[in-house]
Amino acid sequence: MFNASLTDNVTAFDAGSAISVMHILIVKMTSLGDVVHMLPALTEAMRHVPDLHADWVAEEGFDVIPSWHPAVRRVIPSALRRWRKHIVQAETWREIRRFRDAIHQEKYDLVLDGQGLLKSAVVTRMARGPVAGLDARSAREPLASLFYGARFAAPTALHAITRNRLLMAQALGYAMGDETDIRYGLSAQDGVAVPGLVGDYVLCLHGTARPEKEYPEADWVRLLQQVAARGLGVVLPWGNERERLRAERLSVALPAAVILPKMGLADLASVIAGACIVLGVDTGLMHLAAAFRRPGVGLYPTTPPARFGARNEADAPAMVNLSGESALQPEQVFHVVESLFEGDKKVEPD
Repeated sequence: MFNASLTDNVTAFDAGSAISVMHILIVKMTSLGDVVHMLPALTEAMRHVPDLHADWVAEEGFDVIPSWHPAVRRVIPSALRRWRKHIVQAETWREIRRFRDAIHQEKYDLVLDGQGLLKSAVVTRMARGPVAGLDARSAREPLASLFYGARFAAPTALHAITRNRLLMAQALGYAMGDETDIRYGLSAQDGVAVPGLVGDYVLCLHGTARPEKEYPEADWVRLLQQVAARGLGVVLPWGNERERLRAERLSVALPAAVILPKMGLADLASVIAGACIVLGVDTGLMHLAAAFRRPGVGLYPTTPPARFGARNEADAPAMVNLSGESALQPEQVFHVVESLFEGDKKVEPD
């Protein structure tokens, strides 16, 4: 599997020719937020290539997301994280061969690596078709660019969504539209029955992969008590033991809060889609909330919202990203929440 030769002939897509690409393979495997960030690029490409359809390689656990986009015909799940942990097992290698065969069974007009990592670059070389990706100055791992027949610039200072759109536009040979013209293109999700989940509720996405991105628990309590006092339900999801324990501690001060059972991404997506407002830290689920056109407030103690903040579609309810000590005070955050609840789309981030 992992013996792709850098000397193989790879035909670069001719971005200067008339657009004729109909069937592409997108390699964007992780993380949740990264997968969501690729969706607007595909939606924009559909406008320029009306008959475009795509296959998509995504890591298991996130692979349901591309399937919600109308241009995606087939999702090919990868399990690189799990395979690395069990690389000596025979079943792992059988899964790897099935994965390779699934990618190799189609001939693509373009294979696009939207991730810029060595692992994603290697995956592109299993596919049949011209390969494009980020150049060495734009890729997260510059050596990945050696695997591509066509390389394009997408400056790292830009927001991730803009970088993906710029990469796709260059690879297919059209001009990217206005930066604010974001269209995720996701289909609506059916509701899921959860005991206690009734009426208008605020979904509190308190979990994130890195502890430095977390919002202090004491501040969550102060913020959510104000939310509850306004008559809104408070819903607390969790995905691991650390998050479950935090949800239980928060619920002590919020007796009416609903702690969700552990859910898969598809069910949790329907809870997100039904929320009246989503509050959350820097997590992929906040980006999914934006993709479902939910109003929300993102809390960014450390990461810069200009590059990583959740972005809503231009005509959707506001998604406001807050950073800086004063803006993140619970009372200030609640002021923004109230503005969103009243439908004010003119709220400005800090």
